[in-house]
Amino acid sequence: MVNTLTSVRPPVQRLQDNLGTVIVGKHEAIQLVLVALLSGGHALLEDVPGVGKTLLAKSLARSIDGQFHRIQCTPDLLPSDLTGTNIWNPQEGKFEFLAGPIFANVLLTDEINRATPRTQSALLEVMEEAQVTIDGVSHPVLDPFFVIATQNPVEYQGTFPLPEAQLDRFALSLSLGYPSETEELQMLERLQSGQSFQTLQPCITLAEVKQLQQDCRAIHVESSVQRYILALVRATREHDDITLGISPRGTVTLQRTSQALALLNGRDYVLPDDVKFLAPYVLRHRLIPAAGHSAQGIVEQLLGAIAIP
Repeated sequence: MVNTLTSVRPPVQRLQDNLGTVIVGKHEAIQLVLVALLSGGHALLEDVPGVGKTLLAKSLARSIDGQFHRIQCTPDLLPSDLTGTNIWNPQEGKFEFLAGPIFANVLLTDEINRATPRTQSALLEVMEEAQVTIDGVSHPVLDPFFVIATQNPVEYQGTFPLPEAQLDRFALSLSLGYPSETEELQMLERLQSGQSFQTLQPCITLAEVKQLQQDCRAIHVESSVQRYILALVRATREHDDITLGISPRGTVTLQRTSQALALLNGRDYVLPDDVKFLAPYVLRHRLIPAAGHSAQGIVEQLLGAIAIP
């Protein structure tokens, strides 16, 4: 159990506050992205263009003083364009590994569903094992390693839907949504005053991020809360309106993200409400509902039907 929350809370608070100076009014979205980061997972942002997805990724990388790379996914993108490749060095008389943009602390894969399945599959290993294998040699990526992928839920022409194995790699799926009128006015006022992403400064170190990730694993989860997680997950495997239920990876992710949320809220234990709040973001993109049914609606139905401990 974490005994020194007073030493953990300040960097967490600094990180949330720092992102809030650039991302206007999206406290919940910021919190969810940080939950994905601190739980050791990755985040999928499904939203229309221009609502701040790229800005959020760049701001996070700058806030943690990490290396940021952006990949614009297109149908002609090759796996080696992400991972890198071995090139011949005539002076040395041997092949040398040329690292691709995947070697970053924060990797933004913009419009991931515009890449072909072959290129999408290049992310499977690195998102699970934090390494890429080229010509039989494994290369570890930077630590911490965090992927933020985006896709437009409206445009489908020229896209390739993410397979279940790829979706299962994302801890959370969320949407930023349009700002309110007040928030949009605040954006214009900040722009007028010269306050922008360019003025953002690092507020915590990569070492602190790694420590926070370790602290998340130590957050206590009562057995009753674990049984609640199991009840939610196992219900998806038996539901008549679900073709494919949640995998064990989803079970583990729901617990780890709940631990991260507890840490962000200054607690060293998980509440059932943490699980209930995160369940739609963790579960819905992993479900394959039967025809005519909504994954969001099914998750809400299960949350209403299963008793909270």
